[in-house]
Order: sequence, then structure tokens, then C-alpha cells
Amino acid sequence: MNFAFFGSSLVSAYWNGAATYYRGLTKALAARGHRIAFYEPDAFGRQQHRDIADPAWARVAVYPPTVAEMERRLDEAAATADIMVKCSGVGVLDRELEAAVAARRSPGLSTIFWDVDAPATLAAIGADRGNPLRLQIPRYDAVLTYGGGEAVVRAYAQLGARQCVPIYNALDPETHHPVPARPDFVSTLSFLGNRLPDREARVDDFFFGAAAHLPNAVLRLGGSGWEDKPLPKNVAYAGHVFTRDHNAFNCSAKAVLNVNRESMAATGASPPTRIFEAAGAAACIVSDRWEGIGQFLEPGREILLADSGAVVADLVSALTAADARAIGEAARRHVLAAHTYCHRAAEVEALLDGRGRWRKAG
Repeated sequence: MNFAFFGSSLVSAYWNGAATYYRGLTKALAARGHRIAFYEPDAFGRQQHRDIADPAWARVAVYPPTVAEMERRLDEAAATADIMVKCSGVGVLDRELEAAVAARRSPGLSTIFWDVDAPATLAAIGADRGNPLRLQIPRYDAVLTYGGGEAVVRAYAQLGARQCVPIYNALDPETHHPVPARPDFVSTLSFLGNRLPDREARVDDFFFGAAAHLPNAVLRLGGSGWEDKPLPKNVAYAGHVFTRDHNAFNCSAKAVLNVNRESMAATGASPPTRIFEAAGAAACIVSDRWEGIGQFLEPGREILLADSGAVVADLVSALTAADARAIGEAARRHVLAAHTYCHRAAEVEALLDGRGRWRKAG
């Protein structure tokens, strides 16, 4: 099948947390014989902060963020695509793309709304009865999400989605794997995540709160947007960490912290990309607690769960190097066996009928 994705960016993770997800999925789909085109706007400095060159498995088309250029690329994609995908959170022209992709649905062209932040999308729709996406959802052949579980499936059904299927985050073992520790990343506890409004209060609790209880430890913060955040003396800021450095960042800490955004934690069943990246690197993960984590990693054996920064500090203080290695290695074995992007691509393919149309889920 020919897939045409309209998303934020395949080549840059700068202010683009979905990059790893897009890369893993499109690479795995291409390995199964599908052809991938990824259309992304030149916006937010992403092209100036590329992590990778155009990959061999996809044709990347960067376009100026104007309606005229958007329409030209949509026409170009529609001429050859079997499946056209509008990803959420492109950042520019989202409303226009949502309507334009939905309108191109035809007997020869399936259309998919692929939501990479379903809890936030649904919260925005719920807060605004006039949100135009309400009108578009029933016009797509399917909604795919990278998380949210049954709560998200039910919510999209109530909005009139023909079908909604979670295609969860996963691991690309060729990209995320164990590497030697790097001196500039060594820490007792590391956290990697961009500064976002619905995450910051939780980071204040789980990460900076832990720092207050670990005054003699070195903690390391990575991600964009924290430059003007007052930091405790025992927290070192690494700035934006390019994806090529994620393995070293994860492998250089005694433990790696995951903090879900507020909407994802409340909805549950929304494992972020960072969990699979860290597990792939055999890092010991400490995560905030959320419903559904056991579907992906076993609490206590493959991941440690905390309800506050104080609990994070207690867990890290009690953690021996041997325990950390055992937890990280167990997590890596599990995700390799059941949660790679090869598994996810097979799930996507199972929804296809061989002609690019989508089977009814259920």
C-alpha cells in the first residue's frame, strides 16, 4: 500500500515528541513492503534542528506552511496514495488539514485520523462544542491512536468515529539499545521531556520534588523549554537532547524517570515513547502511576511506580546498582518480545483488507 502521512515531522524531534513514534511505525511499515511518503511543514525551527537525514524507508516532503502549498501537496499525495493520514498536532494548518484530508475520502483512497495525543485532543473537543474536529471525525475511515485504551475508543465512538483502534508506542531496537555510559550524562536520576503546561506541575512534584529529597545526588534534566526554570543546585540541565543521544542519556543514569502529562495520566493506557526508549536501552525506569501500565511492563519487576516525588526519592535511594540492572534488563526483554514497532506495524496491516481499505474492528 502507498501511505501518505501529513504530520509534524519525521526528521526532527525538536518540539516534536511524536518523532520516534512516526519513525518506528513508518520504518516497520516500509519493511513490510508498504511505501511511505511523509509531508511535514517547515515550522518551529524543526528543519534547523534535524536529528536525522531523510530516511531510506520514506520520502520526506517539506513544504512552506501556507494553505496553497498544503493543497498542492494534498493533491500530489492523493494522486498516488491508497491511504492518506492526517496526524494530530502538526502545529500549523491543523484545522485545514483535518477538513481537507477527510474530504478526499473516496472508494480508492482511505483516510485516517491518527491521534498521537488522544487524551489532549479529546479534552479540547470536550471543552469546545464548536470544535470543528467534531464534524470531521465521522468522515474518516478510521481513527488510530497511540494510546488511551478503551476510554479513548469509547470517546471517539461517541463522536461518531467509524472505528477507533489504539496502535501503541513501541521500541525500534535498531535505534534504542544499550550503550556505554557517558560522563556528561551520569546521574542518580534523569528525566527527559519538553516543558509543557499540562506536564510542568507533575514534573515539579515527581522530579524536582525528588531532587529536594536527594540533596547529595546529581539529577539530570533534558528537554526543551526549561532554560528559564529556576533549578535546584543538584539538578543539571542538558538542554535539548537529540535522539542520537537518547541511548547515552538513558544508560548513564542509575534510574530514568517518566512523568506523564496530566491528561495522559488521567486517561491511562497511554505509555509515552520515553518508556519504550528507556526500556530498549535496559534503563531502570521509575514512573508516575497510571492505569494500564501492567499491559506493557510488570510493576515491581520491570518498572517501578511512584505516587509522588518523595516516593521517587525513596525508590531511588533504596535501589542498588544490581537491582537497577535487573529491572532494566527485564524491561528490555519484555518489550523486545511483545512491544516493538514490528508488532505495531503488523497490527496496522491486520486492519487492511489488501486494497488499502480498512476492515471493521471488533
